[in-house]
Amino acid sequence: MTPLFAQVINTPGTNAPGTNTPGTNAAPADSASGEPLAEGAETGAEAVAAEPTALSEFLDSGAIGLLIDGGFFMWPILIMAIVALAVIIERWRSLKMLDTDNEALRQAVLEDLTNDRIEQALERCDRERGPVAAILANGLRKYLVLNRLNYDPARLEEQVVKSMESYGVHIVAALERHLPVLAIVSSVAPMLGFLGTVQGMIVAFRNIVAMDESGGGNIIQAAASGIEVALLTTCFGLIVGIPAFMAFNYFSSVINNFVLDVEESAAELMEAVTLQMTLNNSDKSDS
Repeated sequence: MTPLFAQVINTPGTNAPGTNTPGTNAAPADSASGEPLAEGAETGAEAVAAEPTALSEFLDSGAIGLLIDGGFFMWPILIMAIVALAVIIERWRSLKMLDTDNEALRQAVLEDLTNDRIEQALERCDRERGPVAAILANGLRKYLVLNRLNYDPARLEEQVVKSMESYGVHIVAALERHLPVLAIVSSVAPMLGFLGTVQGMIVAFRNIVAMDESGGGNIIQAAASGIEVALLTTCFGLIVGIPAFMAFNYFSSVINNFVLDVEESAAELMEAVTLQMTLNNSDKSDS
């Protein structure tokens, strides 16, 4: 009985699970459990594919999502917004650097002219920065050169005035640099927004007509969603155009103040030059 029982146990292919004999019946159990594992893997892959990625969430949310929903005309408006921001930063820094004490400079130059210290007044203007110092330096340099050349005193004042006027044109042009860009952005950005809204309304009504012909879907909901997307371009265009318009007016007022200071400084300089020339002529006549 014992040998026969041992022979049955050790027969290949008939061992119970857990024995060390090769070819046991554990293999059918493994093959049976493989199908649920494969199905679980496929379900996990589908769940991962269905989850939105971080890039898609970023593109669908916030300002980027609104830009994409607004259509083609949103991107030219975005470019104009970047250009306008660059011009605003550049003009603000440039004009801020020119904000000096012009009154103190004018008084110091007039005092030097009264005491016949023309070269010292010219050096003082060259050390300062700003349009007032530049126009004063130009007039003093012209007066100094013509005076050394013994130019006709009757025409010297005229030549100094012409020199300062021609130089003042370049000063104003330098102050108003890039301002036309702000003017263009402030007017074109809202117009592009309106154009994008009109184009979006055309597309929305076309979709409504197609939906009505097919007889499916909610027409009112489709119209509301289409109009909402179309109005994004108008909103974005106004958001860009209004700050550009405000910045243009602000910089224009600052530049006008600089121009007034330049004209006032040039007039005071000419009065001082005329007085100095009169005193020099009287001293020569007395001698």
